Amino acid sequence: MLKPERMIAFDQVTLYRGNKTVLEKQSLEIKRGELLYLIGPSGAGKSSFLKLLYMDLLPDEGEIRVGEYRSSTIKRKEIPYLRRNLGIVFQEFRLFEDRTVYENVAFVLEVTDVRSKDIPKKVSAALSEVGLSQKRNEYPRSLSGGEQQRVAIARALVREPFVLLADEPTGNLDPEVSLEIMLLLKKISLKGISVVVVTHDYNIVKQVPARTLRLKNGVLEEVEVSPAQA
Repeated sequence: MLKPERMIAFDQVTLYRGNKTVLEKQSLEIKRGELLYLIGPSGAGKSSFLKLLYMDLLPDEGEIRVGEYRSSTIKRKEIPYLRRNLGIVFQEFRLFEDRTVYENVAFVLEVTDVRSKDIPKKVSAALSEVGLSQKRNEYPRSLSGGEQQRVAIARALVREPFVLLADEPTGNLDPEVSLEIMLLLKKISLKGISVVVVTHDYNIVKQVPARTLRLKNGVLEEVEVSPAQA
């Protein structure tokens, strides 16, 4: 049984993609409320690592546990319930241009079994968390890139996930805004949500330090990012 303070565990996980070994007998634990960076060269398999967490991919060997869900025993019909407990943020903001900020965040609740009368309170709380309460009636085209990414984070938070996955969340942002977004993700982790960030931005890793893993040649190695790499 996964201990309550450990939200994610890899136990001797191996993953193949075609002729490539993405992971080879790798073990890992991520604690509740931990901020973790995943770095590595392009093509190393960082996106595949995230897909393992939301079980779009299943390991060829070993087991992954996310909360109470196990890759070895999860049924296909249970995967959507796992994903409702995960928040996912991408480099592209993926907002609906014809919907307001409020409507973009509310959408993820409307398509699940959340009671309609509970939606306004949950959306307001998520927008407040990312500092966008005053922008609730605006459309994405009127927002800056940083504000659009904040909307995407609010949308990921509104279902109150226990894990937040961020795939290059600062990739389309300038350095100052990137720092603001990472400080926001750090604040979210301090509230007990485990946050996993895939990034190429070593400067951000240095500015907002946290446990950092490098994925290379199928191996996850804990590293320190020095100023020379920034």
